Amino acid sequence: MSDFTGLKITGRIATPSDPDWDEARLAWNLIADQRPEAVAFAESADDVAEVVRFAAENDLRVAGQGTGHGAAPLGPLEGTILIKTERMRGIEIDPSSRTARIEAGVLSAELGAAAGEHRLSALPGSSPDVGTVGYTLGGGMSWLARAHGFACNHVRGIELVTADGEARTVDSENDPDLFWALRGGGGGYAIVTALQLELLPVADLYAGALVFPAAVGGEAVRIYRDWAASLPDEVTSIVRFVTPPPIPDVPEPIRGVPLLTIGAACIGDQSNGEATIAPLRASLGETIMDTFAQMPAAGLSHIHMDPENPVPGIGGGVTIAALPDEAVDAFTAATGPDSGSPLLLSELRHLGGAVGRPAENGGALSHLDADFVMYSVGMPMTSELGEAIHGHLRHLEEAMSPWAADGGYFNFTERPCDVDAILPAEVCSRLAEIKRAYDPEDRIVANHAVAIGPA
Repeated sequence: MSDFTGLKITGRIATPSDPDWDEARLAWNLIADQRPEAVAFAESADDVAEVVRFAAENDLRVAGQGTGHGAAPLGPLEGTILIKTERMRGIEIDPSSRTARIEAGVLSAELGAAAGEHRLSALPGSSPDVGTVGYTLGGGMSWLARAHGFACNHVRGIELVTADGEARTVDSENDPDLFWALRGGGGGYAIVTALQLELLPVADLYAGALVFPAAVGGEAVRIYRDWAASLPDEVTSIVRFVTPPPIPDVPEPIRGVPLLTIGAACIGDQSNGEATIAPLRASLGETIMDTFAQMPAAGLSHIHMDPENPVPGIGGGVTIAALPDEAVDAFTAATGPDSGSPLLLSELRHLGGAVGRPAENGGALSHLDADFVMYSVGMPMTSELGEAIHGHLRHLEEAMSPWAADGGYFNFTERPCDVDAILPAEVCSRLAEIKRAYDPEDRIVANHAVAIGPA
């Protein structure tokens, strides 16, 4: 084991000899069995730089982690120092320029609350406690995506530490290649210590979810699909089959009950929002719950009632080029009430709008050429259930393969693979060049590697 006595930082260095080692190495996704050489709990960019320099001097690698929602593909992290940034929680909002500077440990809900105090919004996803930096480096598909694109398209600057331990701020004029790569290409090019983000002048909107018994089945998915096709870009929506676990985070009426839910966020006032949702209410009948209301933008990440504490999860996603009736039938057969699915949920997120149009200077992920992205996840409370979840994910992907689009979406790719299985070939070629230029020794570890090959 390496000797870390020479590594001096303001934060803490945890090693396998510490009594709380098992707690220190945990990721948010408890399925990830992280076994690095040490965990550095950084408190500043200086701490991060010191750890990276120490790693370079001692032939070790480094991996950055805010929360560990996407930790499953990282592997055991042998020969690696895991840099946890959870103590770096600074947020600065400039309402005049509608920008935010956030440190690497800031959670989505924290940014939402801070921006909301100025009647502004970031681009939050469905989880309130996901790390904003990791979410953004992987793209960031938000409840405002169809109107405003991916979160990574709204990054103005990135503060980071390169593989040689140098702290830099990169943007469209300074190290523009590195700036491009980190916006949607994952985190394997540097350790990010802070982001400078554009905020949106969205103070509140009409949003929520309709919750039905899962027995409404494929007909409800078809009704949703046809409704979604008619929507303006100001509406982003999701349909999902879900069986909420019997845990306190889930409201009592729906614990353990197979459901179909339709969630949406409608930019605009309540009357327009009600008119948008009205066709669903009229077509699908009585709900178990109807949470739609005019709400502050900061509430968006709570619509799905995702767990806000660490849980084990095995998941995966597929981009869907089109959703004809045959695809709806296949999705329902594999995930609906009669499927016998061991999954917690399977969902279809509606794309198009700004997500489908290349963003000017948008970064490595400028758009997705697909109609939907499908994401599914199960909670492996036993090893047998884990095996069943893996098998059903493979079954679902095979069932939907006739309608799958090329590539994938970074943040929903939760099993080990290289970046070239996710992003287009021309993007991966450029990412490989940038990786060779800024990290030729492959010191920075990320959840999906860039296959750099020979120069």
